Amino acid sequence: MPVITNIEDLRVLAEKRVPRMFYDYADSGSWTEGTYRANESDFHKIKLRQRVAVNMENRTTATKMVGIDTKMPVCIAPVGLTGMQHADGEMHAAMAAKKFGIPFTLSTMSICSIEDIAAHTQAPFWFQLYMMRDRDAMVRMIDRCKAANVSALVLTLDLQVIGQRHKDLKNGLTAPPRPTIANIINLMTKPRWCLGMAGTKRHTFGNLVGHVKAVTNMKSLASWTNEQFDPTLNWEDIAWVKKQWGGKLILKGIMDVEDAKLAVASGADAIVVSNHGGRQLDGAPSSIEALPAIVAAVGSQIEVWMDGGIRSGQDVLKAWALGAKGVMIGRAMVYGLGAMGEEGVTKALQIIHKELDVTMAFCGHTNIQNVGTNILLPGTFPTA
Repeated sequence: MPVITNIEDLRVLAEKRVPRMFYDYADSGSWTEGTYRANESDFHKIKLRQRVAVNMENRTTATKMVGIDTKMPVCIAPVGLTGMQHADGEMHAAMAAKKFGIPFTLSTMSICSIEDIAAHTQAPFWFQLYMMRDRDAMVRMIDRCKAANVSALVLTLDLQVIGQRHKDLKNGLTAPPRPTIANIINLMTKPRWCLGMAGTKRHTFGNLVGHVKAVTNMKSLASWTNEQFDPTLNWEDIAWVKKQWGGKLILKGIMDVEDAKLAVASGADAIVVSNHGGRQLDGAPSSIEALPAIVAAVGSQIEVWMDGGIRSGQDVLKAWALGAKGVMIGRAMVYGLGAMGEEGVTKALQIIHKELDVTMAFCGHTNIQNVGTNILLPGTFPTA
C-alpha cells in the first residue's frame, strides 16, 4: 500500500482501482472542461499571509452548518453513482462522515437508497433532490426523506437540462452501461472492484427503481429519467418544494448575485455557490471566483456555502476567508472511496482537516470563527 499524504495520492489510487467509465464519470467536466479545471486552479492563485510568534495552542475548526454541529466547515456533497465507485459506496461514505463528525448528503441518483443510509447510520443526513416532472414521485420521495429522519433537503437548481460530458459518451456510460469490448477488458483489470460488486445486491439507482411508477429496471429507468429532468423549473416550484418539505432547505447551483437574492426571498436556509463541479455550463466562472460577490450581496441574510475544486484543507480555509460558511466536497470523497472504501473516505477527511488546522495556525489563528480576508495576501484573491 503506498503512503497516502494528500488527496492526489487517493486520486491516483482510485484511478487504478475503479473501472474507467465510473472513474471518468466523477473526474470530468462538460465540453472543454475549462470550468472544471478552473474550479481547482483558481484556488492556487490565492496566497496566504504567514504570521509568526502567535500562540497556536488549543485550536478549533468547529462550526455549524444550518444548525448542525460540524468538526470543520465541510460536508460531503451529493454525487451520483457513488455506489459504482465502490460497492455500497454511499453507505460507506455516510458512515465515515458520521464517525468524523460532518454531514453527509445523498444524491437522488445514488445507488444506495434513502432507506439504506437510514439503516446504516444513526446520524441524520441530508438528501439532494432533483426536480422531476412527475410531482407525485417528488412527493413520495420527500415523504421517504421525512420517514428516514433526513434533516435537510438540498435542492439542486442547475440540472434542468444536462450538460454534455464527452468522456461519458465515449465510455458508453448509459443506463444500463453499454457492454463494449473496451469496457469488458477494463473491468477484467479491476478484480477488487468486481469482487466488491459481486458481494452486493445494490447495482441500480436505489431511490428510483421500485419507487417510481413504471420504473422496474435499468432500461425503464433510462427512458423515465430522460423525460423527467424538468426544464420548466422556476421559483414557484421551489416554493412548492419548501411547502411539501417543511424543514431546512438548501439551494445548490447559485452562481449569480441576482439568483442569490431570489434564493433569499424564497426563504431558503442556505445556498451553495456551485457550477456543478464544472459539469454543466462550461465557460462559467469558477465557484471560488463567483463566491465573494454573492457573499457581499446576501451573506448577512443567509448562509452561503460553496463547492467545486476543494482538494485540500487550504482550499477550505481560503473559501471560509472569502465568506463561505461551509464547503461541500465531492471528488475528494470519491477519490478516497474508490481508492480504499470507507477507510479512504476517512483518510480524505483526515487529510483535509489536518491541512485546514495547520494552515490556520500558520496564518496566526486558533479559532476558525476569527478567520477572514486578513489571512489572504491583498491582490491575490477575487473580490466583490
